[in-house]
Amino acid sequence: MLRRIITILALALTAQMAQAAEAGRVIFVAGQVQLGAHAAALGDAVPEGDLLKTGVDGYLYIKTVDSGLFILRPNTTARIATYQIDSVNPSNTHVKLELLNGTARSQSGTAVKLARQNFRFNTPVAAIGVRGTDFTVFTDQNTTRVVVMSGGITVSGFGGGCRPEGGGPCEGGGSKELSAAQKGLLMQIQRGQSAPQVLPSSSLSPDSGAPARPDEPPVKTSLSVSAPTILTASEPSLDPQKNQNLQQQIAVQQAPAGTSSPPVVQLPPPLLDVPPVVVAPPVVVAPPVVAPPVDTPPVVVAPPVVVAPPVVMEKQIIWGRWQPVLDQAAKVNLVAELGANSQLISLMGNFALMRSGTGSDYQAPQHGSVGFTLQQSEAYIYNSDPTAAATVVAQIQNGKLNFNFDKATFSTSFDLISQAETFKLQAQGAVASDGRFSGDGASVYPSNIGVDGLLSGNNGGSAAYIFQGRLDAKRTVNGATYWGH
Repeated sequence: MLRRIITILALALTAQMAQAAEAGRVIFVAGQVQLGAHAAALGDAVPEGDLLKTGVDGYLYIKTVDSGLFILRPNTTARIATYQIDSVNPSNTHVKLELLNGTARSQSGTAVKLARQNFRFNTPVAAIGVRGTDFTVFTDQNTTRVVVMSGGITVSGFGGGCRPEGGGPCEGGGSKELSAAQKGLLMQIQRGQSAPQVLPSSSLSPDSGAPARPDEPPVKTSLSVSAPTILTASEPSLDPQKNQNLQQQIAVQQAPAGTSSPPVVQLPPPLLDVPPVVVAPPVVVAPPVVAPPVDTPPVVVAPPVVVAPPVVMEKQIIWGRWQPVLDQAAKVNLVAELGANSQLISLMGNFALMRSGTGSDYQAPQHGSVGFTLQQSEAYIYNSDPTAAATVVAQIQNGKLNFNFDKATFSTSFDLISQAETFKLQAQGAVASDGRFSGDGASVYPSNIGVDGLLSGNNGGSAAYIFQGRLDAKRTVNGATYWGH
């Protein structure tokens, strides 16, 4: 009898331990929404691992146990795979969200912000990490698109060292970052791509296919089961409609039209009306008429007119910072350049690289080698440590950039100097026939930065590239360089 009681207690304890932990609670539900095996209702607990599914009219708002927000819009399937919170030791916190298809929004809770290195948001084709963030994701089985309303994200395609079963953000040459400061842009990655693309959001935004309800919290919220409560206006705005287009800044300068007076013309005084004096002409005896000899001029043949062919300029390199940083205005008007048919080559953080829309195409040499001298540069170090300055200016010195056209390769290196620190940064990679060059990736030795660049024959030969990389666990660098002979 005693043995039977012990067995029953052991089974009960095992069943209790097997019960999934609570990840959050339903704070709003509308339309057809399935939570696990039953229809979702206001106030329901959401366990780890339960499948969440919305119908064509379904909306589901979940407040996580650390006061975060997980929203599912219509025709969406997702799950909160893991939500283990340790407020005493944040390094033990592990959070993983999975969006199988449809559109969802994730707003980081307090625990995630303290342990963002252990947060992962998976789609069928990508892994998303955060820096304390509010973002919206659309995905199907082949394409994932993400827009950021606050903070920043890291997106990586699956492959190599980035696996769906992993935790935390994937880092390396195949990962790219997008921040809320890059207004009007989204990150897209498709199955099989080596790295994500940064694109203008326009009609590709997740909000276009599945728009938010009018009552979806537009800013950081203090949530309760009864209703979401929006915080003060001092919080950053997360209204998705404010991220649909790039912000245009067009300065119209109108100089006052100059005026000039016509010169004063002095007329001579009128002539006096004096009667003419008549003088009789002298008698002239005409000499005999002598016919002059005929002097025939030589025939001159005009040289043929040579019309010089028009000089066709090569397409120009357009490079620089397209977003304001540390109260410094942007140097490249991305919207105006794209409107003038300039070709966008790459965006990295706050820097853009483009090629002008008019002019002849560049053709890289097939043989020989050349080296360039650093002429201009700009770089910033970004720190995620809340106790340190978020952004500081860095200097670039001792730059080298060399091309080997026989092997279609390049290499570059420079010293990044910030305050009392010096970082040795370098990259190497391949050169295409149209003058584009890109690095092997920050994780491929000896490269420790990612590079996208362009060659040009203008100005006797020039080059430019934008770069980004990680300096340590909390600091990244982003910048641009311009080179000439």
